[in-house]
Amino acid sequence: MGVVQDLADKLAEDAMAAARDLDDPALIEELAKILGDTSSTLQEAFRTSIRVRMAEARARQHLEAKIARSKGAAKTGEEG
Repeated sequence: MGVVQDLADKLAEDAMAAARDLDDPALIEELAKILGDTSSTLQEAFRTSIRVRMAEARARQHLEAKIARSKGAAKTGEEG
């Protein structure tokens, strides 16, 4: 990755963790606005990284839930 993508991705990672820890989902948008005031390029890379990370988290949750349901069904079938 280039420097813009690297910086944006690290900031996105940190922002998502802070938003979760502080229970402040608006933090991500605040940071995006701050970035937009000085660098639209960095702002867009940040927003892209946030979207990608959020999409991956949703997909991972779905996958883990599906696996857990499958294991639960298999246990129920074995015991019954």
